[in-house]
Amino acid sequence: MNQTSILLESGTNELEIIEMFLLAPGANGEPEPQYFGVNVAKVLEIIEAPAQLEPSASSTHPSFLGVIPLRDMVLPVVDLSIWLGVPRVSTPHETVLVTEFNGVKSGFLVSGVTMIHRVGWADVEPPSRMLADLPGNCITGTVQLGDHFALLLDLERALVELGAVNVDLPEHAVEKDAERPLRILLVDDSTSVRFLLKRNFETAGFEVQALGNGEDAWKHLLELKAEAASSKTPITSLLDAVISDVEMPRMDGYTLTRNIKADSELSRLPVVLFSSLISPALLHKGQSVGADAQITKPEFGGLTVQVREIIEKRRAA
Repeated sequence: MNQTSILLESGTNELEIIEMFLLAPGANGEPEPQYFGVNVAKVLEIIEAPAQLEPSASSTHPSFLGVIPLRDMVLPVVDLSIWLGVPRVSTPHETVLVTEFNGVKSGFLVSGVTMIHRVGWADVEPPSRMLADLPGNCITGTVQLGDHFALLLDLERALVELGAVNVDLPEHAVEKDAERPLRILLVDDSTSVRFLLKRNFETAGFEVQALGNGEDAWKHLLELKAEAASSKTPITSLLDAVISDVEMPRMDGYTLTRNIKADSELSRLPVVLFSSLISPALLHKGQSVGADAQITKPEFGGLTVQVREIIEKRRAA
C-alpha cells in the first residue's frame, strides 16, 4: 500500500478509513461480521496472518500473540477480538493490519478487511455512553458505511495497555505564572487522553477547558470571541492557546486549526496539534492549515513545557 497516494488535503474535514471486520457467532449459529475502522494513515500494510498464532505465555496481557518475522523486523501482534472482548470465529486466511503509531510498529489480527472509505468527520458520531464505557475507552466514534455501521477504534489504547507507549506524567509541576495561570483549550475525543492531558497541564499550573471534538471547540471559541469583543479586550486576555488532536468526530483538528487561523481575531491564538498521526511525512498537513507546532502523542511529559514556550514566544512577538 502506498500511503502517500491516498492522503487527503488538509482542512477538508475528511478522512479515509480502512474497514475491517471480526467474525462473531451470530444468533442463528452462523458467523456474522462486526465492522470496525481505523485511519488509513496509520496502516503501513495488510498481510495474511501466519497459520499458527497463539497467545504468548510470557505476555501479561491475553491479547498479545507474540511476534512474527516481517522482512527486517519482528512484529508484535495483538488479537483485536480479545482486546475488544468480542468472541471471534477463527477462519483460514485471517488478516494482520501492520500499523505504526509514533514510531511503534505493531500488528492487529482481524478476520478480514473490506475496503477503504472516504468519509466526512461531520458524519462521524461520538460513541454512545454504552460504547464509551467499553474497557479502555477504545471506541472514538461510529460512522455509517453503506447498510451498516462501523466503530472507529483508538488502537493506541491497546499499545498503552500493552506498555508500548509511555504516558507517564512529569514528576514535578512547573512554576505557575506570577500574574495569572495560562489558559488553554484542550480538544481530544479520547476520554482517557483528555484526563491525562488535563491532569498534566493542571499539575503544571495551567487552567484547562477540555472538549471532545472540534465542532464543540469552534463553538466555544466563537463564544469567547464575542465575550472579548463585548469587553473590548483581545482574545488573548481570555485564552492563551489551543491544543488539539487531529482525528475527532464532527470536526477534525486540521479543520479546526484552519478555521482559527482564517479568523482575524482568533488567529492570534497559538494552535498546537498533538496527535499520533504526526510524523515527518505528514508535517505538511498541519503546516498547510497554519498550526504553530505539531507534537506527537508519546511526548506527554514535555508537552506542557513546549506549550508554555510557544505562548511566551507569542507574547514577546
